[in-house]
Amino acid sequence: MKLDDVKKLHQKKYRGQFGFYLVEGEHLVQELQRSSLMSQPITLYVTDSWRERGVPIDKRFEVVTVTDRQMAMLSDTKTPQGVIARVPLTANIHHNTAAGERCLYLHEIQDPGNLGTILRTLAWFGGFRLLLSPNSVDPFNSKAVRASMGAIFHVPVEQEVTLDQLHARFDRFAYLDLNGKDINHSTFTDYPCYLFGNEARGVPSEALQHTNADAFTISGSGLIESLNLASAVGICVYQLAQSAR
Repeated sequence: MKLDDVKKLHQKKYRGQFGFYLVEGEHLVQELQRSSLMSQPITLYVTDSWRERGVPIDKRFEVVTVTDRQMAMLSDTKTPQGVIARVPLTANIHHNTAAGERCLYLHEIQDPGNLGTILRTLAWFGGFRLLLSPNSVDPFNSKAVRASMGAIFHVPVEQEVTLDQLHARFDRFAYLDLNGKDINHSTFTDYPCYLFGNEARGVPSEALQHTNADAFTISGSGLIESLNLASAVGICVYQLAQSAR
């Protein structure tokens, strides 16, 4: 693949066209080496100065050495670390839900930082699958990948899941609402799928129409109007993870 085309992978349309995404930085590449994605062919672009540091390189990588100038062209950071991996998108495709796996559905989430934080939370506790609606931020956006700190390699993610597909797949849902039951209620942990809405608009009404969905709330002091989406997801996931132990 030409370097000019590799650079284009910072744009979503080219990630879809070429079927790859980029992973930049030493920490993320090390996390990648520890993941199951290494069963796929992955190309590693490195500079001579990075190789001279003697950092171990997994033998399963196809290694391409580039100049510092070429690395600066490929990178989307101000100070490139000298190492970028090109990963097949197919390596992250997970079609089958594992036994006991809980699903979270995010409707039109927009902030890559929020998405990355949510992925880190799901990876930390394990046993979760993330479903993203159409018009959500791309989880393979470089900012989201960095914010996930490598969690994107460990959490099953499905994109472009419509509300109709969601309703056909699950018969019961839980979602957050200020007027709902407290998440400490014994029934909160009984659902196959948990709905979370856009950062500004919450869960859309069309997601709840003709749906067997129950509302829950995270009790607070009332001093502020709402929680950050990633924080709310984190609290709910912790509650669910505790119930599984």
